[in-house]
Amino acid sequence: EKSVWLAGYGSKRPPDGKLHELWMKALALEDQAGHRVVLVTSDFQGVPKSMSDRVFAALKAQHQLERSQVMITFSHNHCGPRLGDDLIDYYPVDREQEALVEEYTTQMVDRMVAMIAESIKALAPAKLATGTGKATFAVNRRNNREAEVPELLAKGEPLKGPVDHNVPVLTVTREDGKLAAILFGYACHPTTLSFMTWCGDYPGFAQVELEQRHPGAMAMFVNTCGGDQNPLPRRSVELCQKYGHLLAVGVEETLQKPLQPVSAGLKTSFELIDLPYLQVVSRDDLHAVLQDGNGIRARWAARLLQKLDGGEKFAPAYPYPLHAWRLGKETLFIGMGAETVVDYALRFKSEFGPTTWVCGYADDMIAYIPSRRVWEEGGYEGGANLFEYGRPAYRWEIG
Repeated sequence: EKSVWLAGYGSKRPPDGKLHELWMKALALEDQAGHRVVLVTSDFQGVPKSMSDRVFAALKAQHQLERSQVMITFSHNHCGPRLGDDLIDYYPVDREQEALVEEYTTQMVDRMVAMIAESIKALAPAKLATGTGKATFAVNRRNNREAEVPELLAKGEPLKGPVDHNVPVLTVTREDGKLAAILFGYACHPTTLSFMTWCGDYPGFAQVELEQRHPGAMAMFVNTCGGDQNPLPRRSVELCQKYGHLLAVGVEETLQKPLQPVSAGLKTSFELIDLPYLQVVSRDDLHAVLQDGNGIRARWAARLLQKLDGGEKFAPAYPYPLHAWRLGKETLFIGMGAETVVDYALRFKSEFGPTTWVCGYADDMIAYIPSRRVWEEGGYEGGANLFEYGRPAYRWEIG
């Protein structure tokens, strides 16, 4: 409705129109014993802690929902709006824009709380079932040069690096047999597009197609663990539509097969884990980069120096959110904050079974969360880039 800049890519990106709508969606589940959870999916680039904490507090006060019962996910779509202080140092300083972002963020907090209340009010008997499909367009961007990928694919040469091409699917069917919701996931950055137009990138196109195929059903997407995965090649609407279609086909083929019923029962667990920084920056460190040619780093240093001048002390660790939901005996949902790399999904599914969903991009857009392998290799996802996310350090510590 207003010209909030598009999020990501570290530049001023005022919107020039839209390809399709952007959505928040909520799925509320309750078992026979009254245990309840709510999963939120969205076409946002990132929901910062300063925003999600407001939602959690309102849900606790108004609906008695504990943190363990609510998981807020975001697709990490780069053609969606800025929110709160997410990636705050990415963008050129513009007071009018900051005020607009805060106004929009407050509106989204209120609408998310209201939407969750509506989902709870709409609880009705239903059956859940799960299955797994496949889509193969995600490429490990750490191990394959983007410019070389089209030629490698044309030659039929195998690409390098770990990937997770599984498409987990969960369906909600009402007592009358009508499909009410299709929840599905994939491990890949929604960065096919980098232009100035609102849309949900490939997950948005996939959701639109599935809802057209199944009138009355709500399609919901979660980014499983795509922190080091890109859709390649990219940078055209045609490719974005193609990837959305391929993902929708992966879901549709799964729906045509016998799905595994999910038995009764719901258990939840949640913990905030201290994720230590390798070294918190000092005042001298920040002064040294004030005149940095890197605009993001210079804005970061200036903002943190202002905090120090105000008497703030930087914590040595960050509170990392981690969810575990057990649906029946068959399905485990693991929700992890921020940009988790694909190693987490592969390991947890190996340890806990193939019906495990590992959802990254949950609750808080903190930074990249590298595995030990990625941290040791370094590079963008595992190196000294925490400043891009506003953290008071360059790198995580590995124990």
